[in-house]
Amino acid sequence: MKRQFTVFLLRWALSAFGLWVAVRLLAPFGASYDEGQGLVMFLLAGLVFSIVNSLLKPIVLVLSLPAILLTLGLFTLVVNGLMVYISLLIVPGFEMSFGASILAGIILSLINYVISGLLDLQKSSLKGV
Repeated sequence: MKRQFTVFLLRWALSAFGLWVAVRLLAPFGASYDEGQGLVMFLLAGLVFSIVNSLLKPIVLVLSLPAILLTLGLFTLVVNGLMVYISLLIVPGFEMSFGASILAGIILSLINYVISGLLDLQKSSLKGV
């Protein structure tokens, strides 16, 4: 139970960091946020994104399975973008177009992949000691 809570907190922090990076990188493409709230807003957005990803994404993936198979998996980029778009609609202070949300989903996936890989590498190096 303690490990699951730690993993959830780590995913939450990674989501908040990934959203911050995505909004900063995608500012020319229509992504903006209310700079007055700063860190609290990104933490709230990361929490909402984590919840939306864990509850809504599996349902949307099953419903969009024909499109995912037809496009050989590329439609999952649209599903990830939809999850980002829905999350940022819920949290006040964010503005992002759907196209920018798809790019933000790609950025979030890359950040999650790199950090998860580093954590797995660190875990495997600890086992060898």
